Amino acid sequence: MTDHDESRRPTPRHTPDLEVLDEIQRRVGWLATRIVDAANHDRDTGDGVKVGGHQASSASLVTAMTALWFAHLNAADRVAVKPHASPVFHAIQYLLGNLDRSYLPRLRARGGLQSYPSRTKDPDEVDFSTGSVGLGVAAPLFAAVTRRYVDAHFGERPASRFVAILGDAELDEGNIWEAVADPATAGLGNVMWLVDFNRQSLDRVVPGVRIDQWRGQFEAAGWHVVEVKYGRRLREACDRPGGEHLRAWIDAMPNEQYQSLFGPLGDDLRKRFLDGAPAAVQEIVAGIPDAELAPLVTDLGGHDLGAMLDAYAQCDAVTDRPSVVFAYTVKGWGLPIAGNPRNHSALLSTEQIDTLRAERGLDRDTEWDRFDPASPAGILVGSRREAMARAPREQALPIKVPESTDVRTSRPISTQEVFGRVLVDLARDERVAPYLVTTAPDVATSTNLAGFINKTGVFAPTQRRSWNEDGMLRWAEGPSGQHIELGISEMNLFLLLGQLGLSWDLSAQPLLPVGTVYDPFVLRGLDAFLYGTYSGSRFIVAGTPSGVTLAPEGGAHQSTITASVGLELPGVTFIEPAYATPLDWLLCDALGHIAAGPSSTTTATPAEDGAYYFRLTTRPVDQAPFEAARARIGDAVLRRQVLAGAYRLYDAHHAHPELRAAGAPVVHLAASGAVLPEVLAAAEELADEGIAAHVADVTSLDRIYTAWQRTLRQGVRTAAAPSVPGALRTVFGDRAPVVTVHDAASHAMAWLGSALGTPCVPLGVDEFGQSGTVRELYELHDLLPGSIVNAALAALSLS
Repeated sequence: MTDHDESRRPTPRHTPDLEVLDEIQRRVGWLATRIVDAANHDRDTGDGVKVGGHQASSASLVTAMTALWFAHLNAADRVAVKPHASPVFHAIQYLLGNLDRSYLPRLRARGGLQSYPSRTKDPDEVDFSTGSVGLGVAAPLFAAVTRRYVDAHFGERPASRFVAILGDAELDEGNIWEAVADPATAGLGNVMWLVDFNRQSLDRVVPGVRIDQWRGQFEAAGWHVVEVKYGRRLREACDRPGGEHLRAWIDAMPNEQYQSLFGPLGDDLRKRFLDGAPAAVQEIVAGIPDAELAPLVTDLGGHDLGAMLDAYAQCDAVTDRPSVVFAYTVKGWGLPIAGNPRNHSALLSTEQIDTLRAERGLDRDTEWDRFDPASPAGILVGSRREAMARAPREQALPIKVPESTDVRTSRPISTQEVFGRVLVDLARDERVAPYLVTTAPDVATSTNLAGFINKTGVFAPTQRRSWNEDGMLRWAEGPSGQHIELGISEMNLFLLLGQLGLSWDLSAQPLLPVGTVYDPFVLRGLDAFLYGTYSGSRFIVAGTPSGVTLAPEGGAHQSTITASVGLELPGVTFIEPAYATPLDWLLCDALGHIAAGPSSTTTATPAEDGAYYFRLTTRPVDQAPFEAARARIGDAVLRRQVLAGAYRLYDAHHAHPELRAAGAPVVHLAASGAVLPEVLAAAEELADEGIAAHVADVTSLDRIYTAWQRTLRQGVRTAAAPSVPGALRTVFGDRAPVVTVHDAASHAMAWLGSALGTPCVPLGVDEFGQSGTVRELYELHDLLPGSIVNAALAALSLS
């Protein structure tokens, strides 16, 4: 830490006895090490696969995390823990009484402690999942964005600090710098990042020190930067006469040389430390006994409890911008593998564990014990347990989202336009409107959020003057706005959506979050999309426009595999309607599920406890076919079928009774989204050729696939013949071959043949697109009526 930094330290808010705190950190370090050891040496997995667990990476953060939980944090604070520090986190939770002892030997076991902190799978309370490197770091930043929004709209919550503990190698992740640079994250004084700065990656000691580069990047983004470089002993030695030479030598020493100082003792250590040192340093070191040299030259600030508490207090004092603390540490601190360049996945031997246990004053009978409640350490732990106790949070909203906004149109219309209309109508609903919040990465207007923005405004922490008074879009910015605009970063979009969808927990206020993004660029944010859903977040994202139907834009703006992504992502319900009313029903239903909280049953569809992905298009589609189906089926039944995932849009026997009477061959044409007009035209052509072609509008591949899988799994687990689920049985009542048609990869719907037990010919987009008209590109990818007719004939020939 520089002299300038030291001179401005405020007094820490908590001032515990550092000797007691040191006793606690020694127990935390032991438990974290033993948790990993037990998983690898006490448990027989029976499969010969190494369990692992990162003892060295955990050890480097024992001091920083002990200081946080036992002397700094409050109940309202939220923390993301470095993935490899999971054992330290669980050790702390155990000492605080938040984790049962039975879990300690069960790291990486089924139903036990997860490899990395997980909100949804760990038995103790985790604020942020952090298995995805870099994403868990940025999540608290966007949680703070969410808190700023919640405070402005619903009244200030108890003050919270949003903390991220990260390894220095995580700063190589690009998404971190996208988050730091986004204007939406500026000015968040309740954010602190703590960098475990040991300069060791998974494979090596990293040559050189990048602290100057990183400091500059953070400061350029408006962050407050603190370095905790030296511990108390080394600071005192550097403050003595001539000490400036000692400090300059350590600062200038190559990182690889410094890391090699951990382990050697006596003459070996002295030689390594002085290799290349100037005469002034040699003179200073000559007067230091061997027994004192190692503790002195390896005295890093990240392992000094007082220095870390001072750094946290500095960050607390800066309230107008985020802070980052670089805590200089050694990987494997306190262990015999400290500083070893290959210690990342190294495990202590049984003999080394026995020695460490004895050094901690423990034995086999007491090694898992908590502190005696009456001891000084036990008293401090008890007081921290009370200070950190959290009240239950409510996930549900006290409202009921309407089943429909009764959107109507007398002209062809795109699903993207309908999406915007439905949001505007919901913004007029006094019950629902306050909880709606939208966000987009600089594509709000081109994804049809303009109407909602005109109605509700753009969120900004302070009122800003609008200079766009004559345009169709009123970009009014202020604390009452309900749209959060982001820079062009899809990763940030999904990170923010993920935190908005967890606002019930992290900010004590459930919301109805809706995001929009160009559909092909869902893939740019896919890692963060997955991160949010793995964390149990609940939100809606609309990918629009989609597919080669966005014909003039060319391949770079045409999505082909996003339907497969939506179908395959756990915790996501993929939805792709073609018509206005089904979109209205489906969007209101999704918002209803989110409002009602997890495991709600707001409709007859199975409960869904995750996010919703709507794939929409800009192609106007004639609504008459849907209205005909509506008249034939009736709203009540039709709505249930739409929500279940599919309905029969066109019944060939109803349209052409003579085909039924003649016993004409039957084929099913199943399609989603923009290609329905071509599919309907093909059905009429097939009728002219004496073939009854029913058309199924698949509104949610996800829901019918899930229903099919549910019956299959039940059959597998009970050794019974699986049945065809009701959603499929209703729509595909006639056992007949099927043709699937999709403005997406053909395999996304190809499984329907297996589900129905019939031949299937899948049509779709399996090559990169190019510019052209819709007709030209549909012709290129065999999506025109003539190709669909030929596919139907081929399917019939296979039956």
